[in-house]
Amino acid sequence: MLTLPTFHDRAMQALHLLCLDPVSESILDKTSFGFRKFRSTKDANEHLFKCLAYKHSSEWVLEGDIKGCFDNISHNWLLKNIIMNKRVLNQFLKAGYTFKNNLYPTGQGTPQGGIISPTLANIALNGMATMLKKKYWTNSVGTVDRQYNKEKVNVNVYADDFIITARSKEVLEEIKILIEGFLEERGLELSKEKTKITHIEEGFDYLGWNYKKHKDKLIIKPSAKSLKKITRKIKETIRINIMQKQEILIYRLNQIIRGWCNYHNHVCAKKTFQTLDKNIFRYLWLWAKRRHPMKPKKWRKSKYFAQIKTRDWIFKSENATLLFASDFKIKRHILIKFDANPYLEEYDSYYLKRKAR
Repeated sequence: MLTLPTFHDRAMQALHLLCLDPVSESILDKTSFGFRKFRSTKDANEHLFKCLAYKHSSEWVLEGDIKGCFDNISHNWLLKNIIMNKRVLNQFLKAGYTFKNNLYPTGQGTPQGGIISPTLANIALNGMATMLKKKYWTNSVGTVDRQYNKEKVNVNVYADDFIITARSKEVLEEIKILIEGFLEERGLELSKEKTKITHIEEGFDYLGWNYKKHKDKLIIKPSAKSLKKITRKIKETIRINIMQKQEILIYRLNQIIRGWCNYHNHVCAKKTFQTLDKNIFRYLWLWAKRRHPMKPKKWRKSKYFAQIKTRDWIFKSENATLLFASDFKIKRHILIKFDANPYLEEYDSYYLKRKAR
């Protein structure tokens, strides 16, 4: 159940987050990408590409999913390790929630719906990459450096999901035990159903994309699950707008198409975009038939579809035109500099240039 803090609690969380967020930015693992200023799933994807794309890259991945992460984080661990006023933090954590005029206590987990919760979770999961680097990136004299990473261990974390790469399945089985111990200290555990070890040639899904290697070439594309989800959403939007004006339907569909395509426009998505266009056309034609079941095909086409230059069957009204997913250009995302702390003035120009791209 999603609970929402009162306006007062939300304001207090925002006030303390102003202090806590800069602190978290200075201590979080460099390859943690979720709920952080100027970082995104696209950065997580680009980092994974660099870890997996080359001929001698890691061949095995541990797909990690933390069971009920936000609901189960240990309050004792948070109170001991979060750098903020302990009394205030305890009040945030123990605030409880009301449902049908009954007050229910919260003995574990972060405040659901609270704006400070993602940062608390990030700090709780911090240290996973550092722990593994110390074990697998260290040489005989104790120096930690990527060049000593013979087992090709890399960590990529986004919220409560993570990917760990390695040279062999045996190394990942060893790492899985270490991660279980790391999480246990924080009151957390891996989801047995969703956590698994996979060879890169079998492929895996992460953050809405599918990663799979074909003859030493890594292909990243929108996952089948992601395409199915957006197709279902578009189908439902068209269905519930059966009596709406065409212009309103176009406006609502364009919002969905634009958002989804912008999310995926940095991977190998062209064929997926074309598939989405075909699905949308099929549902729109059914929409037109249901509105005018007695009219001939030529009449329905003339009323709802247009031809512009050489392109035909464009769903178009007088003032609006439906977007084609396949028109969205594929543009490679540039990975963020790991050391670029957004709270330090020395990186202001870097972020301004990055935003202008």
